[in-house]
Amino acid sequence: MGDHRGHQRTTRRSPTKSTTRESAVYAIDRNSVEPMRVVAGTLRGRRIESPEGNTTRPTTDMAREAIFNSLGSHYDLTGARIIDCFAGTGALGIEALSRGAGHVTFIERDKMALDVLRENLRSLGLVDTSTVVRGDAVTQVGQCKDATLVLADPPYDFANWPEFLAAVPCNLVVAEAAAPVPAPAGWEVLREKRYGRTHVTFLRRVK
Repeated sequence: MGDHRGHQRTTRRSPTKSTTRESAVYAIDRNSVEPMRVVAGTLRGRRIESPEGNTTRPTTDMAREAIFNSLGSHYDLTGARIIDCFAGTGALGIEALSRGAGHVTFIERDKMALDVLRENLRSLGLVDTSTVVRGDAVTQVGQCKDATLVLADPPYDFANWPEFLAAVPCNLVVAEAAAPVPAPAGWEVLREKRYGRTHVTFLRRVK
């Protein structure tokens, strides 16, 4: 199911407004996009390419740093197998690999976003420690049975959290959203914090 092949699109396009990130138009414009970089770990300072325009909502460096600093009290990244859902550029999963995760499965539906993601993994030397899955995160997340952490950064209008969390194969989820993610039955909120317009919620399955 994983596929590391693909090419990077360099054709410039005007961004297309969309209600979901997964159905948006993506293109790379290295001259106009403020570069993201890996915050810490073995790849610290390395650039992460991002599509132009506002059709994606990559996690800011500040938010990523805060997320992974907070993870330290709940989770050991060393050698971990992680799923990055609604992956976009792959910034969250790439940060996890830089900080010692053993493998990340990236799930993204849009083909052009996948081109950017695959190029990021190639340029950073992460092909051997990653799997890229093209598909819907809600239906695909449950296929990764050996994962112990899910990172989820869906479009701001995503509202299907109960179904998504029911499909998650592990006990810990870090979710980014426009508002705090409420815990459905069988889950509890460990931590919630706001970074600008983004709310980050740590959820744990209740055993």
